[in-house]
Amino acid sequence: MWAAASGIGFGLFQGVNRRAVRDIGDPYASTFVQLAIAAVVLLGVTFAAGEEAAVREASAWGITAFALAGIVHFLGGWTFLNISQVRIGAARSSPLLTTAPIFGIAFAALVYQQLPSAVALLAMVPMIVGAYLVSTRSRGAPVGWRDSLPGLGTALMWGSSPLLTLEGLKTLHSPLVGVSIGMVAAVAGYGVALVLRGRGLQLRAIARDALTLKVAAAVLVAVATWWRWLALDDAPVAVVLALQLLSVPVVLFVAPLLVGRHLEDVTLRVWFGSALVVGGALALIWVG
Repeated sequence: MWAAASGIGFGLFQGVNRRAVRDIGDPYASTFVQLAIAAVVLLGVTFAAGEEAAVREASAWGITAFALAGIVHFLGGWTFLNISQVRIGAARSSPLLTTAPIFGIAFAALVYQQLPSAVALLAMVPMIVGAYLVSTRSRGAPVGWRDSLPGLGTALMWGSSPLLTLEGLKTLHSPLVGVSIGMVAAVAGYGVALVLRGRGLQLRAIARDALTLKVAAAVLVAVATWWRWLALDDAPVAVVLALQLLSVPVVLFVAPLLVGRHLEDVTLRVWFGSALVVGGALALIWVG
């Protein structure tokens, strides 16, 4: 139930976030607000659960690995996600995110020499075909393959960050503390980047409704992340990963309702491509 709630929550986050970024011109300021609020929520949960003591047993490298994982996953991944939603919408971005296992397998092969089986390679085929269908033009929609690169960039970040997470878990045995460290590191890194950019957040230029929706989206994704860790304590990893894919149909249903069908054109091509990507991801989970 926690895993299903997490998948649905992440889908709702993407829909609400798409509605927010529609009226926020700067995706970088938008991402920083999202990160900062999510960090506050996760830190609150960590201290409420009394798990902050796990930091004392961790090595310096374990803490550093979680910090780097957060910078890759949250700073890099969420920035690409916000850019992708602005360019091609939430409905087309969501299926692309589920291609992260392809990048994860590639990184595992490079770092750990863990070559995928023939069945795993076969499972990747529908994912690639589905991603192509989602990311190319349909019914005159102004979407080209270059517009889909940020979505694939998110998948790249999310496919590589688990390697650092695994390193962190060797000495820091609380995933909740680890993700909180990663979130705080991402906020700090983003803050430095915004200062160097010299433009600031310019929150006054953001409409109140858009900022309120952005806050709601940040809380949703923080809570969905927390629920995912709760699920991992009680359910097999494969089950959790499979139920996380509930986010895709949720986005396809919710995004047009929140943003409008003129901006979120969920065609039969998008549904079919999404089904191929999700089906291939489920096959990879089953193989694993």
